Amino acid sequence: MSSRPRELLGLLIVLAILTLAFGVGTGRFLTVTTFRTIANQIPEAVIAAVGLTYVLVIAGIDLSVGSILALSSAVLGVTLVRYGLPLPLAVLAALITGGLCGGLNGLLVVRWQVPSFIATLGMLEMARGATYLVTRSETQYVGERVEGLASASVLGLSIPFLAALVLVALAEFVLTRTVFGRYMVAVGTNEEALRLAGVDPRPLKLVVFVLSGLLAALAGVVYTSRLASADPNAGVGFELSSIAAVVVGGTSLMGGRGSVVGSLLGVLIIAVLGSGLAQAGAQEPTKRLVTGAVIIAAVLADHYRRARHQASA
Repeated sequence: MSSRPRELLGLLIVLAILTLAFGVGTGRFLTVTTFRTIANQIPEAVIAAVGLTYVLVIAGIDLSVGSILALSSAVLGVTLVRYGLPLPLAVLAALITGGLCGGLNGLLVVRWQVPSFIATLGMLEMARGATYLVTRSETQYVGERVEGLASASVLGLSIPFLAALVLVALAEFVLTRTVFGRYMVAVGTNEEALRLAGVDPRPLKLVVFVLSGLLAALAGVVYTSRLASADPNAGVGFELSSIAAVVVGGTSLMGGRGSVVGSLLGVLIIAVLGSGLAQAGAQEPTKRLVTGAVIIAAVLADHYRRARHQASA
């Protein structure tokens, strides 16, 4: 078995062990209601994780996805409530907002060689400040105008969750079966070698950051539809939990290796962990302690995996 299927199998085993452990420990975790609730609460995390997977594969980082989610959500709420735009135009405005933020991140990284950590950290603050300005620091209650986007379901699974699964399948295909995907891996593995081979990595890196911004904005649309409101404090800490899910899913922080399907499993593992601990009566500090330990374990596993690969090369 090659390394990628082996890693995905390992993640599935971890997910199964967690599910069974919480089922035995709480006595009420193994229910259809619990699984539906978890599935319907994670679409925005899955959507953002897709973009972050691409960013990490090219050896970048995007700390701004939580703030872009909030700003795009704010734009959606304000254009609907304050300016009375039709829903399709309001959604388009939200997506354009996310794309522009991602594009600015990309330009800073590509054109001015600003480290992605610094560029996206600046965008984190800028987008959050813009969110407060746009909303006047007030929650925008959108109501039933957007609730239909999240309330529609098939067999109890929301349309956003099912759409997120389709997005994961498409993104995994792009990463593993297209030239664009191979170039992303090449940028993360050895950008200079790709440049010497005659391929300019700058447009590709710009596109990846734009995609990350767009997907964060799409996550903001889903978030707004699920809660029927646009909260200026939305997405605080979202970027850290999303990056954690991607790392738990096996994408390397050093670039050059990643899996969108693995990121989906990472989101599920963290969601199951949080839900199971909550049902077990764990307090918030305990949940954060355990989740942090899982993240550190995933990073250590990635370190030893890379060391083993280099030793065998």
